[in-house]
Amino acid sequence: MLKSELISKLQIKHNNLSQYDIELILKIFFKKIVSSLTKGNAIEIRGFGTIKKKDNKEKKVRNPKNNEILFKEKTYKLHFKIGKTLHRKLNPYNEERKK
Repeated sequence: MLKSELISKLQIKHNNLSQYDIELILKIFFKKIVSSLTKGNAIEIRGFGTIKKKDNKEKKVRNPKNNEILFKEKTYKLHFKIGKTLHRKLNPYNEERKK
């Protein structure tokens, strides 16, 4: 889903809010998520999942073309762990099978 599609769906559902208001709310929401992740905090949305910032260690790597040894600096990646509620909605068959 694109951000524009999300805005239009939210505008249909909440017709008392203007498109500008919805865009502003989403902009603030995403800005808070980014600022929290850059500070090293985890984002937890109950029922949806958890997003954490993980480190990729600095290390020596090899260029396979010419066998040259390079130094790769420390980088970061995001790790998403799905919440139970979302997992059950995406995989209803697995829940029925357990019973």
